[in-house]
Amino acid sequence: MTRRVLAAVLAGALLLAGCATVPQRPGAGLWHGGRIFIATGNTTGVYYTIGGGYADLITKHVPGYEARAEATGASGENIERVASGDMDVALTLADTAADAYTGKGAFDGGPRKIVALARVYKSYIHLVVRNSARITRFSDLRGKRVSTGSAGSGIDIVAGRLLFAGGINPDTEIVRERLSLPETTKSMQAGTTDAFFFAGGLPTPGIADLLNSAPGQYSILPLNELLQPLTYTYGAVYGLAKLPATAYGTPTDIDTIVVGNLIVVSPDMPEELAYELTKVLFEHQIELSRVHPEGGNFDRASAPTTDPLPLHPGAARYYSSG
Repeated sequence: MTRRVLAAVLAGALLLAGCATVPQRPGAGLWHGGRIFIATGNTTGVYYTIGGGYADLITKHVPGYEARAEATGASGENIERVASGDMDVALTLADTAADAYTGKGAFDGGPRKIVALARVYKSYIHLVVRNSARITRFSDLRGKRVSTGSAGSGIDIVAGRLLFAGGINPDTEIVRERLSLPETTKSMQAGTTDAFFFAGGLPTPGIADLLNSAPGQYSILPLNELLQPLTYTYGAVYGLAKLPATAYGTPTDIDTIVVGNLIVVSPDMPEELAYELTKVLFEHQIELSRVHPEGGNFDRASAPTTDPLPLHPGAARYYSSG
């Protein structure tokens, strides 16, 4: 249930109540009645797992508030829903958030009203190929059926940038499919998709399930050669890292591109609530790491580095409190 649906339900309840006295509902006086909606991502991705764990921590440790994680199309959709007030908190790739805040790329309609609570773990860009499609290097993607992620998602943007950086026009030189991760893995298994891009923490459940379902039939290709053209065009928002063999049981570590993740909210969120939501991330991080290992892969020292997004004043107060 999104905030708009909830508002409609409550309005209907008030109309049915007519002139009768309506008891004060729990959460009255709290921001949005004490209900917090968290925009995450595909149900088999890390955003959804981390978001669910974060929602549980908020419900448990922030008095009066009840949080709920919602499955979405991820970064781009998440930002639009926070900016519109339909969601309260969102996980997003840092490059997508930067475009939204400055009104560039897919957000050329104007800057979106978002601020940050924290920079958290890094997302690894996965390029997974079906071995029977004979894709052994990046240039082999030309002419193939490639899923670049849900329309409007962060990975859809990154995949397009990677393809251009590798000399492939994503709109004319591949058969571009914009599928969610669950749809993509089913299509890979059916043999109707040849390769796909995905950005996620390690391990991403949907990718692990796919690779485990048919050992030896899929490979993850390195992407390190694309960092230089990406950096030349988009600045230092991307980096290099090794996707360790232990993540998915690959024969060796794989050099790939990484991008940071942010937790963003509306600037309209009350300062005290933003302070508490930021505090929960660090005071209960061990609990979050038990939900998914990436929950332990961020720290207070680097969390405020969310440029160009400003920190919410409540988050900034938390970091300055020592």
